[in-house]
Amino acid sequence: MGILSKKLCMVGDFGVGKTSLIRRFVERQFSDRYLSTVGVKISRKTMTIADSERGTQDLKLLIWDIEGQTKFKAIAPSYLQGASGILAVADLTRQETVEHLADHIRNFLAINQHGFIAVALNKADLIDREELAQIRNLLEQPSEQVIGVYQTSAKTGESVDTIFEHLTKRIWTKGN
Repeated sequence: MGILSKKLCMVGDFGVGKTSLIRRFVERQFSDRYLSTVGVKISRKTMTIADSERGTQDLKLLIWDIEGQTKFKAIAPSYLQGASGILAVADLTRQETVEHLADHIRNFLAINQHGFIAVALNKADLIDREELAQIRNLLEQPSEQVIGVYQTSAKTGESVDTIFEHLTKRIWTKGN
């Protein structure tokens, strides 16, 4: 089989770590320097996905890093067009970014009704585990489209590969 291309978008408020998660996943690097994304930046990574029923498939991920500044909200919907899935990212140290996850998910589903969603509760290395468990319980909503809520850390690498792998596999096995 040839290589399939799938578009994933990173959505979330500014400063939640979308770019850092991509950098950890694609380049295996982390930097403490904060650089705000303006507009969109596209990264690429090819993955081999295996499934007991379908065999293996090489998928080229086109990962769209969409900036989180509110002044660009009007153009964000056009960036979401054609996406098979999103990683909705929140910063666990900033409660308002967790509260905004539902808006980001709603915006995506308004454009891509059959797309898949993974939620990244980022910066898990900076928060108490008990507090993290309480936040996760608030977000757990069983859904065919929301594949899971993951605690991630771009700094330590916690669950970064896992969230991308699970989302990519769901897109391939059940996807659009």
